[in-house]
Amino acid sequence: MIEMVSHGQATLEVSLKHSGSLFMYAGHDGGAYAKNSFGNMYTAVGVFVLGRMFLEAWGPEARRKQAEFNDFLEKKRVCISMELVTAVLGDHGQRPIDDYVVVTAVTALGHGKPKFYSTPELIAFCRKWRLPTNHVWLFSTRKSVTSFFAAYDALCEEGTATPVCKALDEVADISVPGSKDHVKVQGEILEGLVARIVSHDSSKHMEKVLKEFPPSPFVGADLDLGPSLREVCAANRSDEKQQIKALLESAGTSMCPDYSDWFGNGDVGVLSRNADRSVLSKFLQAHPADYATVKLQEMIRLMRQRHFPAAFKCYCNYHKIDSLSVDNIYFKMVIHVHSDSVFRRYQQEMRRNPGLWPLYRGFFLDINLFKVNKERATELAKDSNALLKSINGSCDSSALASDGLANEDANLMIKLKFLTYKLRTFLIRNGLSTLFKDGPSAYKTYYLRQMKNWGTSAGKQRELSKMLDEWAVYIRRKYGNKQLSSSTYLTEAEPFLEQYARRSPQNQVLVGSAGNLVRAENFLAIIEGDRDEEGDLHPEGDVAPLTPTPTVKDTVPKDEGLIVFFPGIPGCAKSALCKEILSMPGGLGDNRPVHSLMGDLIKGKYWQKVADERRKKPYAITLADKNAPNEEVWRQIEGMCRSTKASAVPVVPESEGTDSNPFSLDALAVFILRVLQRVNHPGNLDKASPNAGYVLLMFYHLYDGKNRREFESELYERFGSLVKMPLLKPDRNPLPDPVKSILEEGISLFKLHTSKHGRLEPVKGSYAKEWARWEKRLREVMFGNADYLNSIQVPFDLAVKQVLEQLKDVAKGEYKTPDTEKRKFGNIVFAAVTLPVTEITSMLDKIAKKDPKAKAFLEDKNMENNLRKAHVTLAHKRSHGVTAVASYGVFVRQNVPVDFTALLFSDKLAALEARLGSINGEMIDSKNEWPHATLWTAPGIPPREANTLPHLVSEGKATRIDIEPPVTVSGVMDFY
Repeated sequence: MIEMVSHGQATLEVSLKHSGSLFMYAGHDGGAYAKNSFGNMYTAVGVFVLGRMFLEAWGPEARRKQAEFNDFLEKKRVCISMELVTAVLGDHGQRPIDDYVVVTAVTALGHGKPKFYSTPELIAFCRKWRLPTNHVWLFSTRKSVTSFFAAYDALCEEGTATPVCKALDEVADISVPGSKDHVKVQGEILEGLVARIVSHDSSKHMEKVLKEFPPSPFVGADLDLGPSLREVCAANRSDEKQQIKALLESAGTSMCPDYSDWFGNGDVGVLSRNADRSVLSKFLQAHPADYATVKLQEMIRLMRQRHFPAAFKCYCNYHKIDSLSVDNIYFKMVIHVHSDSVFRRYQQEMRRNPGLWPLYRGFFLDINLFKVNKERATELAKDSNALLKSINGSCDSSALASDGLANEDANLMIKLKFLTYKLRTFLIRNGLSTLFKDGPSAYKTYYLRQMKNWGTSAGKQRELSKMLDEWAVYIRRKYGNKQLSSSTYLTEAEPFLEQYARRSPQNQVLVGSAGNLVRAENFLAIIEGDRDEEGDLHPEGDVAPLTPTPTVKDTVPKDEGLIVFFPGIPGCAKSALCKEILSMPGGLGDNRPVHSLMGDLIKGKYWQKVADERRKKPYAITLADKNAPNEEVWRQIEGMCRSTKASAVPVVPESEGTDSNPFSLDALAVFILRVLQRVNHPGNLDKASPNAGYVLLMFYHLYDGKNRREFESELYERFGSLVKMPLLKPDRNPLPDPVKSILEEGISLFKLHTSKHGRLEPVKGSYAKEWARWEKRLREVMFGNADYLNSIQVPFDLAVKQVLEQLKDVAKGEYKTPDTEKRKFGNIVFAAVTLPVTEITSMLDKIAKKDPKAKAFLEDKNMENNLRKAHVTLAHKRSHGVTAVASYGVFVRQNVPVDFTALLFSDKLAALEARLGSINGEMIDSKNEWPHATLWTAPGIPPREANTLPHLVSEGKATRIDIEPPVTVSGVMDFY
């Protein structure tokens, strides 16, 4: 991101992340939608709140403007996406003071691809209709971008809305305040920031929009707008249906004239709205009547062919009930993507085929299937083909390239969350189940792992651990074994945090903000059937951490067990490795017993057997000698860790992987050869197995959908450690073409087979002959290239040695987290120029030889051994502010010349006076009144006292020795 901005290719855009739910609105007939659903409590609340925003903004004109707005959305085929922030749908990080929406995206479906409004266009749109907008900052220079990231690093562990917004206002090139002040409507607890790359011209466009569309007054803010959302919910407590109806009636007919999305039509209930399952097949087989249908069919066919984990749910469209007939069917389709990896894989397909329509989270379609006579069908076909040619003809290569750049840039987005929010949502709320079901010890393991995954600083981990241990005792004592509801957990958590914060300023910083609890019990929305379609009323999974690099070591206490398991593929040498571990004298270096359970010898449910054995020997080290290829198994292992007080460590074969699989074809080829070289294998997977190749391909595809980095990151995030088993030599020759071809042929055949037959054995399917021929050729190719495949493998004894070293480190608590190539965020406290200690001590030796006073002072200080670090502080967060520290971000890791002009010392302090040089012609100034490098302090004297040395010299209480000529040392600018 920084490089793109530096080269004038882009601008960094940052906006607030409000704690709410996704809500989309496309007008009366277009409908209201939540993340993957519609016609429920979430959308009813959204319609009410959006209508309320019109009342506040337009006052007496609101109903007319609502009607105009709905008409505009439907005629222009526009959909607006919003963050719906409310206290009635359950607790997030902090109960909002008010209920509101903030528009986050506007999409128009024209005749080409769906078009997202740029942020300047979105602000112009919202100011025209007086809709709430988010707070947005633009950073268009290298200095402002690096300052932004440094500011976040300085605030990530204690930032709240006021200091964060203030810091960003100071470092941004453009700041556009939101319509809703986060502090006034949400509170001080800030979920996070969203940073993304936008066009370099965005700044100019924004300045123009701000001049042409000034903020409009909210003329209805002081009027009586009728019952609020909370009052409506509180007055209608009988059931969910009654609450929804009351909300829609309160929203008014100009906002919601038709309740059919919620209650169906007439006697048809909401639960009967599901369309016939054959509708999807009919849609894909139908002749498209327009270009949009062509592209949607193309998208859905591709997703089904590639077996992307997604659902295409179809529902009756009751808005069109009067036009419904046997030959004319209207329905809504919800494309529900189940895995984030789908979006990345789909982007890869778009690179190969730039004409594909993009895939979005929250994708809803209105579809009309109708029959026509032959003449009309011919006419529609001509119109559709002409439109397709027209659009394709207008999209020259430069336009496609521009589109491609836009799509790539849209992926350059990161979410930056704050610890004060994560404390409430992930450490307290999401830990309730573990705390009440498995007890305080398991809860401690849970929250320590979360903090380690986030890369939380060691100091904050200690502070949070102390507080969370106290929280666990407090809430368990109050509730016993009855679990606190996650939808109202803040009723208990907020008062606890408030009293904890009062004890000290340090605690206040840790908690962030507490004490403004909004009582929600009397107006909480009723969600029947324990249903939660948006993740708001039950613990949600944590986002992928920005850095999994911990600042403290992982520790496996000796009163805990350890499960060693293998997310691998047959032939990855797990059984051979387990034998080596068992034969090692002393096991893994401690006194815990080691035992192995070989999957091929266990009858029945293997992981249940492992769980049974762990309960018998909870402190043992268990070698789970079976492939553990998917998240279902990983969840079982996590459950065993909680129930038997154990940690788990995955051992994975090292491999580069592919774009969509953590294992490369080279690795797959080696695994297959190893299996084909086996004889008398206990699991009957060896050279005598007629479908050995198919079985290996089946395991290989169990990992499909994750590249190597995603695979390793998920394992690390779940288990806190990861051991890599060397497999392939890095300097090997490329895979021979025959080997690559036979594997690719097998993968294609496997996809054909599973597409038609699922998990049916290959000998029973329609491709049985093709499988037999492929298995035969596979053996010929593999054995024909055996010398090559054997030569590229890391020697087994070396691989075992490296794995054992890593496992012993895990067992001893000396494990170092592997690099996952993600940007490392930390809690920046100050900026400084780091100095080479050897050059400093050498300079001091020379000074001592020239000056007797210096020699007398230094002779008993043993600087060579006692001076281990040296730096010149430039700015400190506490003394100079976040913005001052962040301003040095543009110079990070660059060399800075430092002239030392004098040595100052007293009986308690010693420091070198420093004069900083420049970087690329720009002088580096310290915010300290006296720039210096502290050398020594007497016991009990804090280093900051070195700042007083010039004053002590003036009073005759310290000595100054000028260095003539000054000595120049090269240091490195960095953050601490």
